[in-house]
Amino acid sequence: MRLTFLLLYAVSIGPLAMITQASDIQASDTKDAERPNIVLVMADDQGWGETSYNHHPILKTPHLDALAESGLRFNRFYAGAPVCSPTRAAVLTGRSCYRTGVPEHGYALRHQEVTLPQILADAGYQTAHFGKWHLNGLRGPGVPIFEHDPFNPGTFGFQTWLSVTNFYDRDPLLSRNGTFEDYQGDSSDVIVEQALDHLSVVAQNDEPFFVVIWYGTPHSPFKASAEDYAPFATLNESSKNHYGELVALDRSVGALRQGLRDLEIEKDTVLWYCSDNGGLPKIEPPTTGGLRGHKGLIDEGGLRVPGIIEWPGKIAPRQTDFPATVMDMMPTVLELAGETHPIPQRPTDGESLVHLFDGQTPDRERGSAFYFRYKKMAAMIHNDWKLTSRNLSQGPFELYNLATDPVEANDVSKQYAERQQSMAAKLIEWLAETDDSEAGKDYPEGNVNADHPEPIHWTDREDYQPYLEPWKSRWEYGNWIKNRTRTKRPNAK
Repeated sequence: MRLTFLLLYAVSIGPLAMITQASDIQASDTKDAERPNIVLVMADDQGWGETSYNHHPILKTPHLDALAESGLRFNRFYAGAPVCSPTRAAVLTGRSCYRTGVPEHGYALRHQEVTLPQILADAGYQTAHFGKWHLNGLRGPGVPIFEHDPFNPGTFGFQTWLSVTNFYDRDPLLSRNGTFEDYQGDSSDVIVEQALDHLSVVAQNDEPFFVVIWYGTPHSPFKASAEDYAPFATLNESSKNHYGELVALDRSVGALRQGLRDLEIEKDTVLWYCSDNGGLPKIEPPTTGGLRGHKGLIDEGGLRVPGIIEWPGKIAPRQTDFPATVMDMMPTVLELAGETHPIPQRPTDGESLVHLFDGQTPDRERGSAFYFRYKKMAAMIHNDWKLTSRNLSQGPFELYNLATDPVEANDVSKQYAERQQSMAAKLIEWLAETDDSEAGKDYPEGNVNADHPEPIHWTDREDYQPYLEPWKSRWEYGNWIKNRTRTKRPNAK
């Protein structure tokens, strides 16, 4: 049982103040009535081909199919990077991961960044995060986050959070604003159930809500229930459990949509679904729907992911080939909420997609391009064209027309040399700009805070030491703890 304590108080105000206050309340109520609730949902390592609506040969995803049928389905939706933490930083900031100091998994998001939940919380939204965080500089399997962690979700604008550091699976151990809670069942079912409990409360309030649900599925280690992996019994152990996890994820998407309808708030709520990067290799059948590459690569298979926006009564169901990315989430949500970025001069990499909601399909604005950077690799997408380099220091730049060659089989850089050179010049210019951002030149201080941490494994951090021994008996942590050598603990604190 949870007990809620309310503190009631009264103040003495004069007649003029009463009139002003009443007017403010009425104006606020009117504004809130016009602002939708926002729910952002993201899978962990779900490839573009891992839905039945994208013609997977054996996986059935009836609830994602239903979402795609009733919403705006993107045939070309892109993560922020081919790995997870960088994409999460891009979602929350509208900026490329290199700008935010999150070039790779396990990096901490800089406090000098301005995040979407911070802006919305200041604007009166009720903000909450559920599930995988992976923006507090810790590597290793997902563990509960301490309240004293200086990079917990609350420090970036989430008033409520039930979160873990990284990937999580069956019977998850989660942290509710710093209090550890142990759950039973598939992690997708658990996290959506907890999110719906939260929504049932905040939906009764006058203010709109902003809720982020980040799954740990279908990231390894793969562990599904026997019932969920039964349809894949002939596959190898990893593949059958991988797809079994997606069965549970799909079921939880159905529970989430039904929950919004049971609360009678579905028409007031924008539900946006995607994945954090492309599909995994070594899973059979393949995860990317025939696209080249996979997680960790800047090919379409590493970047293109499922993407759907549902808003009943406001977005007509349809498909679009408009190229969009998670960097577009922040400007889109801000426009829907009637808010503006508090530092408009700070470089960003996305644009609002609201103009797509009524059926318009123009080219992208702001130069019609967006960019990716990961390790030595980089890519640029300019409407139907994609420029890539697997080694920026050596080249070459390859050019593909994704409208006619979505699997990137034919490099047409020689046939379209002028286009290739023009796009390469813009990509190089953008890379230099992000170098400046990475160095902190976007911030008023002109540099990165000196106390910003480097990534560290949680087994090496001092505050997790008391938990190592008892956690050895947990299936998700035992082998990890045993295999980690602790000859030194860099940056331990």
